Amino acid sequence: MTADVLVDLRDVVKEFPVKSGALFGSRGERLQAVAGVSLELRRGETLGLVGETGCGKSTLARCVVRLMDLSAGQVIFDGDDISTASQSKLRPYRRRMQMVFQDPYGSLNPRRRVGSIIGDPFAIQGIGTARERRRKVQELMALVGLNPEHYNRFPGDFSGGQRQRIGIARAIALRPEFIVCDEPVSALDVSIQAQILNLLDELQAELGLTYLFISHDLSVVRHVSDRVAVMYLGRIVEIAPSEALYEHARHPYTRALLSAVPAFDPDEQRAHAAVVLTGDPPSPLDPPAGCRFHPRCPRAQARCAAEVPQLMPRAGDGPGHATACHFPLADGEAMTTVAATEVVA
Repeated sequence: MTADVLVDLRDVVKEFPVKSGALFGSRGERLQAVAGVSLELRRGETLGLVGETGCGKSTLARCVVRLMDLSAGQVIFDGDDISTASQSKLRPYRRRMQMVFQDPYGSLNPRRRVGSIIGDPFAIQGIGTARERRRKVQELMALVGLNPEHYNRFPGDFSGGQRQRIGIARAIALRPEFIVCDEPVSALDVSIQAQILNLLDELQAELGLTYLFISHDLSVVRHVSDRVAVMYLGRIVEIAPSEALYEHARHPYTRALLSAVPAFDPDEQRAHAAVVLTGDPPSPLDPPAGCRFHPRCPRAQARCAAEVPQLMPRAGDGPGHATACHFPLADGEAMTTVAATEVVA
């Protein structure tokens, strides 16, 4: 791990036991939500993480900040292995890593005043007197665009965008180095989304933050991310610098996701017809062998069902662009069945 890497995930696995019964499967089955994910997050960057609902994005996020225990693998934070650290040993790291949740309504206790919610990190860490905490909280409120005079109001007195600002203020209270943004704008109106994204960008520049930005909106991810990782059924299938991924997508699943992003130019929209995938995503209770995408991939061959593709540079891409696909797409290539000569090769 190099000095510029703040968070290093090594073969992270998260499984959940499945209850017994006809509706839940047999006793002893385990649902594998995250299946061996390895990622590096560099200081000061924003790494976007995209994928369909249920692919394991949010589970991975909670494993990264140790809100969930790992089933296997390692989370290395600034050179320290925190994979199996107890809650008491994690306490110093809580000041350095935080999370902004998706739901600005459910993530705030409606019975508590905003000042107390934002001030929780100071109280938990035993920082300052009551007067000093109040001053710090009001400074945070001003920093995220809230009126400090609303210190004693309840969350219900605020709009959705304002509530998310409250969540952001709470997350940055202890000046962390790393923040996981778990779909922070998906529950907001489009105009409010832009305000929150601009706020996150300003805070990153001012405080030197590193973001893991999770979203299902690929246009938002392109706007905010330095690099983008694409996740499918618990695994990373492609990762690249943002513009390289959007302009030179190699994995068929990535190409399908990008084809669904609406274009402002009608001619451009017609030129990039949506790729319709057949079938439903497989169950994580019984994932396919080999490449997990092969049952839905129009380019799938026998090798895809038998051999797990490695995440590595393909088609002449540089080391920053890695794809887990035996038959990656070339620039401009239609997503059709691979020719027999390609299969032999």
